[in-house]
Amino acid sequence: MEDFEGDCSLSLSSLICLEDESCFDDEEESKKELSFSLNASVPMENDDEYIKMLVSKEENLEIKDNRCEEDCPNDRWLKCSRFSAVQWMLKMRTFFGFHVQTVSLSVTYLDQFLSRRAINEKGKSWAIWLLSIACLSLSAKMHESEVPSFLDYRVEEYEFERKVIQRMELLVLDTLEWKMCQVTPFVYLNYFISKFTNEAGVKASESEAVELILATMEVVNVMSYRPSVIAAAAVFATSNQRLTMKLIEFKIGEMSSCGPLKAEHVFSCYNLMLELEERRLKMLKNEISPDLQLTETSSMDDVLGDDSFTFVGTKRKRVILNSCARDRCLVDKE
Repeated sequence: MEDFEGDCSLSLSSLICLEDESCFDDEEESKKELSFSLNASVPMENDDEYIKMLVSKEENLEIKDNRCEEDCPNDRWLKCSRFSAVQWMLKMRTFFGFHVQTVSLSVTYLDQFLSRRAINEKGKSWAIWLLSIACLSLSAKMHESEVPSFLDYRVEEYEFERKVIQRMELLVLDTLEWKMCQVTPFVYLNYFISKFTNEAGVKASESEAVELILATMEVVNVMSYRPSVIAAAAVFATSNQRLTMKLIEFKIGEMSSCGPLKAEHVFSCYNLMLELEERRLKMLKNEISPDLQLTETSSMDDVLGDDSFTFVGTKRKRVILNSCARDRCLVDKE
C-alpha cells in the first residue's frame, strides 16, 4: 500500500488513460446503467440477462473484510474520519441536489482509494477532506448535468485552492487506474424491488431502501459487500418481514439472473442493516426524550457501535491549503 505523504512526482505519462476496445465496452455499459436506473420499476424482458451479466462481473471486485481493522489505532482514526467524510458527502448531495448514484459513486471512490493508499493519523486530517472533495467532484462529473465549481465544495475547517483539488483528482484517477464507470447498488434497486416485493409495496419500499443504503454507506466500507448484495439486502430489510437465511436463499434461487448472488452474503448484509436501523431508531427515541441531551460523541458511538470511537471536543481552526503546501502533500511509494 502506498503512503499519502512526501513529494509527488506524478508524470504526465502516468496520468494518460490507456484506452483499448474494453474502454468503449465500459462506456456502453455505463450508458445502459444510467438508462436502466431511470426506467420504470417493472423490468423489461432483456433486463434479466443484463442483471445477470452485472452480477457476474462483480466476481472480479475486490472485497474487504472490515473485521480485521479494529486493532489498529490508525484504522480506528480512519474509520471515524471516513464517517465524517461520508456525512459531508450526503450533506453536499442535499445542498446541490445530486442524484443518489453520485454520492454512492463518490463513497466508492473514497473507499477504493483508502484501500490502496495509506493516510496516517498525525497531521493528515486535511487529507481526508481534500480526498472527499476530489471524489465527490469526480463523481459529479460522471453523473450530473450541472457540475459545481471546485470552490463550491466547502468544508468548515479548510479551504483548498482549485489547483490543489485538481491535483488530488488526478491522484484519485491514477490510483483507481481511471476505472470510473462503476456499478452502484442503485442500478439493481428497481429490478430487485419488482422481483422480491409485491406491486403495492414497490413505491414505498424504493424510497426506504434508498435511505437505508445511504445510511449503511456512512458506517460500512462499500468494499465489504458487492453492490448487488447491498441492493438485495436493502430490499429485504424494507420488506417489513423478518427473513431467515433459508427464505432469502429461496427468493434468490427463484431468479436465474441472480445465479452468482450469494445468499449468505445477502443475509449478512441484511442483518447488519437491521442492526443499524435499530440503532438509528434508538437514537431518535433518545433525541426526542426531554431528559436526554444527545451529544455528537454519543451519537457517533451509537451509530458505529464501538466503544473505541470517541471524540474529544476541540476548537476548530480554519486552515487554508494552497499550492505552496500542495508540493509537500502528495504521494511517495513505500
